[in-house]
Amino acid sequence: MTEDQPIISVRGLKNAFGEQVVHEGLDLDVRRGEIIGVVGGSGTGKSVLMRSIIGLQTPVAGEVHVFGENTVGTDATEAVEVRKRWGVLFQGGALFSTLTVSENVQVPLKEFYPGLNPVLLQEIAAYKVVMTGLPADAAPKFPSELSGGMRKRAGLARALALDPELLFLDEPTAGLDPIGAAAFDELTQSLQKTLGLTVFLITHDLDTLYAICDRVAVLADKKVIAVGTIDELLALDHPWIQEYFNGPRGRAAIDSAQRAESTRDPAEQQREGAMRD
Repeated sequence: MTEDQPIISVRGLKNAFGEQVVHEGLDLDVRRGEIIGVVGGSGTGKSVLMRSIIGLQTPVAGEVHVFGENTVGTDATEAVEVRKRWGVLFQGGALFSTLTVSENVQVPLKEFYPGLNPVLLQEIAAYKVVMTGLPADAAPKFPSELSGGMRKRAGLARALALDPELLFLDEPTAGLDPIGAAAFDELTQSLQKTLGLTVFLITHDLDTLYAICDRVAVLADKKVIAVGTIDELLALDHPWIQEYFNGPRGRAAIDSAQRAESTRDPAEQQREGAMRD
């Protein structure tokens, strides 16, 4: 695939569970190197969309291409090389409770690279743990010994185990207090810039959208009804978009984002402006 091709391309996606149709004719492109937020009301199928992209949900119809490769109906063994190139943080972390943090991080390494030296596995896991802001002594602990925020970071360490190009995050700040959520947002943005990641981020957290997302995709009416910057979305007259972004929580998020922008280093703002130009 060429650099200007979407890293994820979804066309005509239909998902249904019995008579209940969740998606119908859904289209979405995700650009290389962006953090795209995916929002929508309850029951709009945000997680179902992610699962369709990564091959855990088989759609009724439609096409999904990741890195230019089809992921719909592809045999697991055929999709191995593509799956190596993404990492997933499921909602709540989804850690194996009987494994230590280090052992959890090693799971994808053992799956895709069986036979790796055990010492090397531990070294890689230790590096990923520290990379996500956890103390080194978190590695031998079990998930039950960690706080909710630490479990999220441990799940993120596992998602980064294979040095992916594409990162899926499902409600990563859900259940965190505002300080912990802001810290996770900063970590996500820092890793995205440092590692050159593309991030597909499902969230309902307006602060996250304003703080780190380049674009936002809105799920409603069984499809993606709009994709753009928050300013572009605010210019639309769809009732759900207006209620979501202009409600009390939306206005609070705007105020928070404006305060954060006003306290940023002017030199950093200038550098980012030059990059956009």
